[in-house]
Amino acid sequence: MSGIIPQQDDTPRLLEQVQSALQHGHGLRIRGGDSKAFLGRRVKGQELDTRSHTGVVHYDPTELVVTVRAGTLVSDLNALLASEGQNLPPEAPDFNGRATVGGMVASALAGPRRPWAGSVRDFVLGTRVIAGQGQHLRFGGEVMKNVAGYDFSRLLAGSHGCLGLITEVSLKVLPLPRKTCSLALEVNAEKALDMLTQWRRDDLPVSGAFHWKQRLHVRLEGGEATVDAARTRLGGEQIEADVWADLRERRLPFFASGPALWRLSVPWQTPLHSLPGEVLLDWAGAQRWLASNAPPQQIRQHAASLGGHATCYTAGVDDTPFQPLPEIMMRFHQRLKAQVDPKGIFNPGRMYANL
Repeated sequence: MSGIIPQQDDTPRLLEQVQSALQHGHGLRIRGGDSKAFLGRRVKGQELDTRSHTGVVHYDPTELVVTVRAGTLVSDLNALLASEGQNLPPEAPDFNGRATVGGMVASALAGPRRPWAGSVRDFVLGTRVIAGQGQHLRFGGEVMKNVAGYDFSRLLAGSHGCLGLITEVSLKVLPLPRKTCSLALEVNAEKALDMLTQWRRDDLPVSGAFHWKQRLHVRLEGGEATVDAARTRLGGEQIEADVWADLRERRLPFFASGPALWRLSVPWQTPLHSLPGEVLLDWAGAQRWLASNAPPQQIRQHAASLGGHATCYTAGVDDTPFQPLPEIMMRFHQRLKAQVDPKGIFNPGRMYANL
């Protein structure tokens, strides 16, 4: 089953490089495929490349759990799971085959299915990590019942490499849906949000929904009878499923429009609000992509007025691309960083200048 994925345990080299950094007091810039180099601040440090640390450590499809090394490509993992009729539900982007599993967890980026299936963090069962004392530690396990250290594994999701070097990840997987159908309906954004709210109340099998240029795209997934009934109720035009990969990988024309790209995360059912630029509504409106040359402070004020936050997805636009943290939260992050990476060698300054 793992033949399509190169098998190489490069732990000794990774440990040696971390221990050398600790001894000499220099930072490390962790990288896999560098597919998310645009996200976050520039890191000054010696490059620590995980791409040679690959392979499936354990996979039994009947257990719905897979354990892989961090340098394994997300595209290779997806192909392996698909060959067994399974998938990783958060639908993380593979960025044209460059993204690695370690980077997938560290960034916690997820695709169109995330609001209905859960986040990357929700599917992390356990990890192996080289921590800030140069030790190779194991947290969590391969089954949900094994919760020892499980919280730290979940903390690593979205940490952008600032808490340690992920070397191995155990992930919960699920069977592929039995039937999928993609539709497009001609409606304005306000009507689209109203329809999506009603469909959620009615528990329709929606697993993807985005609106752009007066067109609502909807994906239905589940059993044949359930999908067929929902398809009849919704109407609209049936479209190719490729649109979801194009959205996930940011290949839609919207993402090449020119202005800086921002991601606004807002509460579910947040009403429409005028934003300074072109907008694509994703995650049924909970994620709002904004192409805008407006000043970062103005965009963040708009996000805050909606009860959410904004992240800049274009490198070099904002020196603090992630949402600035309140002082009490920054202190918490600094204490956590000091405990797990006391010498501050892992991706220093990637998320915030003083972290």
